[in-house]
Amino acid sequence: MLLMQFSTSHYCRKARLALGYKKIVYKVENLTPGIHILKLKPLTGLTTVPVLLPQESGQPTAIADSTKILKYLETYCLEPTLTLSDRKLQIEASMLEDWLDESIGTATRFVYYDYRAGAGKQIDPSVFSQVLISVVRRQYGITTAAVELAKSRLNTAMEELAIRWQNLYLVGDRLSVADIAAAALLSPLALIPQYRQEYPWLFERIEQIHQLCGEPLPPGLESAEDKGTMEVGIM
Repeated sequence: MLLMQFSTSHYCRKARLALGYKKIVYKVENLTPGIHILKLKPLTGLTTVPVLLPQESGQPTAIADSTKILKYLETYCLEPTLTLSDRKLQIEASMLEDWLDESIGTATRFVYYDYRAGAGKQIDPSVFSQVLISVVRRQYGITTAAVELAKSRLNTAMEELAIRWQNLYLVGDRLSVADIAAAALLSPLALIPQYRQEYPWLFERIEQIHQLCGEPLPPGLESAEDKGTMEVGIM
């Protein structure tokens, strides 16, 4: 299998966590933002990552979108499963995944890039990094008002997740797509001191899920030996 990705994308991290949890051997192809369109559009008709290429006879040519990738992996590799046996609980987990994808993942992106353009500029003050951040902010319309709305959404998410993760898993009694989505899509906040200080339980759980899935920890949580090769940024 080949995962086409931006190495720093939190949505691509979501796909990697699922692949790791299922112990599926795969390779990655890191794409260059902008140029990636030339590769992806002929394959999927879309311009977004991640895209998974099963590269096996009888399997789809390409699967785009992290949620669709997780659904495909459930049919490709039945165990260990991310599907809850109780149908109502599985619907709840899928709804949480959708909320995290569509609202909270976007809110994370807005807050993260606002931080990187201001107080977090020292993380990578290079001209290339700052130009990229400026381009991303324009691309997604990351304005002061939008960032404040994003912060409000994240505060609501923290309240909900704090209650749910008291029981170890967000839904039911085992890891589900909701846990994978939360661990991936909130991981960029590990580089923002305010969130690390206010929500230590969140990052403890993110670490646990990454370890369970065999995925290297995200920037801000990485081990000492990984810090020299740290890549920061999300798309």
